Amino acid sequence: MSGDQQILKMEGFLTIRDYNTGEVLQEAKNAINYENMSEAIADTLSSRGYGEIYQMAFGNGGASVDETGVITYLPPNTTGQNAALYNQTYAKIVDDTSVFNLDPTRNKMTVFHTTGRVYTDILVQCLLDYGEPAGQAAFDNSTQTDSNYIFDELGLLANYGTDANGNIITRLLTHVIFHPVQKSLNRQIQIDYTVRIQSLTNLVTI
Repeated sequence: MSGDQQILKMEGFLTIRDYNTGEVLQEAKNAINYENMSEAIADTLSSRGYGEIYQMAFGNGGASVDETGVITYLPPNTTGQNAALYNQTYAKIVDDTSVFNLDPTRNKMTVFHTTGRVYTDILVQCLLDYGEPAGQAAFDNSTQTDSNYIFDELGLLANYGTDANGNIITRLLTHVIFHPVQKSLNRQIQIDYTVRIQSLTNLVTI
């Protein structure tokens, strides 16, 4: 007996911009951790109460700059359940249904689907406000590239409950490496991260 086979493709694209001026600071495509993503989809479809996108994580370990200014990018970490950012320095809740999300109108997810189409988009939006993260530099004019808040990597994390100490357990679903972007007190940064889920036939590129 044979049955229908549905093969899914997932891809993501992010835009980082200055919230006030609209200046685009970075655009990049992501890589998917297919093991974690496949389990997250199964867990959410079967109503396990976990597996949903929960946080957007930021780090500064994805790229290095030598003394001549040449930037070297590391490959995304997308293998294994324990995959992580190279050096995560900050994370923010983007699940707008969570009681722990302090600004669900600007840190949220929206699902877009058009009837008859074979793909659906999840738009994950995150705003890094003036005062966050704590300890950032006053101005975006740093000559260093190793600050905690000069970000060069970003990922979406799934919620997998809490450990015995009440700490959130997360799993990395996606990972993006990009040209360093500084977060400082003098500007707000908006991240729009689209994850597209689509059939392997009739693919539409984002």
